[in-house]
Amino acid sequence: MPTKNAKKTGPNTYELEIVLDKEAFDQETNKVYHKNVARMNVPGFRRGKAPRSIIEKMYGKEVFYNDAIDALLPDAYRAAIEAEKLDVIDRPDIELVSVSDDGVHLKATVTVKPTVKISDYTGIPATKPVVTVTQEEVDKEIDSVRERNARQLTLENEPAALNDTVVLDYTGYMDDVPFDGGSAEKHSLKLGSHSFIPGFEEQIVGHKSDEDFDIFVTFPEDYAESSLAGKEAKFHIHTHEIKRSELPELDDEFVKDVSSFDTVAEYKADVEKRITERKERSADYQVEKQITDYLVEHLEADIPNVMIENEIDGQVSDYDYRMQAQGLSLDMYFKYTGQTMEQLRDSFRPEAERQVKIRLALEKIAKTEKIKAGKKELEDKYQELATKYNVEVDYVKKSISEDSLAADISNSKTLDFLKEHAVITEEKPEEPKAEERAAKPRKSKKKTDAEQA
Repeated sequence: MPTKNAKKTGPNTYELEIVLDKEAFDQETNKVYHKNVARMNVPGFRRGKAPRSIIEKMYGKEVFYNDAIDALLPDAYRAAIEAEKLDVIDRPDIELVSVSDDGVHLKATVTVKPTVKISDYTGIPATKPVVTVTQEEVDKEIDSVRERNARQLTLENEPAALNDTVVLDYTGYMDDVPFDGGSAEKHSLKLGSHSFIPGFEEQIVGHKSDEDFDIFVTFPEDYAESSLAGKEAKFHIHTHEIKRSELPELDDEFVKDVSSFDTVAEYKADVEKRITERKERSADYQVEKQITDYLVEHLEADIPNVMIENEIDGQVSDYDYRMQAQGLSLDMYFKYTGQTMEQLRDSFRPEAERQVKIRLALEKIAKTEKIKAGKKELEDKYQELATKYNVEVDYVKKSISEDSLAADISNSKTLDFLKEHAVITEEKPEEPKAEERAAKPRKSKKKTDAEQA
């Protein structure tokens, strides 16, 4: 047995005394000597010819110890934690205690997964919205496709109407004096978008291109620029051109152009199916969120901080990868935002803690319920990942360990188990009130003082 002694030193820490066989250690030390002797200068000897005893007398007997221990320790350490059945979650802290005739004595301090308690996990209450798709939603999605394929017509002598785009110059005046931030040239404004302050866009309606006119508005009381809040202002407008979208007809020819279907009926059925699937995924996610919230709230565990830090490491790495995909780097991000790595890590901490708790709870339930990943499930998942990323299966297997993938599959199956045994109440979404249906969103980003803050 490589472990001479093992004792618990804290809620999640153990101290292991690992013993390396003296004969194996001496053999490894001799290998290290032969590997390094050529690089060592010893007076009175040609390079590479100094006896081991002379080098050890000159530099100390432990001169070759570290490399020898590094070669022997991994297998001994792995055997030790397997013998003690410890689920280690971090790199060990290794200390050399002694080297004697009965072996090399090392002390390894390790952090292990915490003891976890989670009860009453069957019958978790959750609500799930009933999935319905209205004709209005289908038409809206199809109209968005029509808008993306619309022609832009420039109106020569027609007045602007809602939903037209007007290219205009404007200058704002307060008491006949232009104010800062109240002007722009050749600005494209879609009438009815509510991106400008109330009353501005409505007064453009009815005017034609190449017109000069004044409009009068009152800034909202809660306007972001306090010097303008609640004040009346005049804007001088010059229109350059008016553009109107001409939507393509919703007919079979349009359907053939934008989809793999031949008829409007087939296309509408597919749109409805896709909306339904999207809503069902959203509804399932809401149920999962309620279940995982329950697990986080009811989990009992003294979680070592290293687990949180490791999770944050992964989230920072993922964030960096996404930044690189956009041609940026974390250093550039910090430069532009003024944020530090410490602040970024702190922003990830709450979600990292949540993910660790969820994972611990799922692992505990999987163990209790004997939920495991089968061999076929592993192979199918490897194949799925290979297909998804267009690589060979062997490459995926080298990149993702079987233990890691098995844990992911097990956790997914456990979550399915919890959903199957949850008490799910279906509820219909509330119908929006008439005024809510009529209301349209307004941009929140302020560009100029004419635009809605």
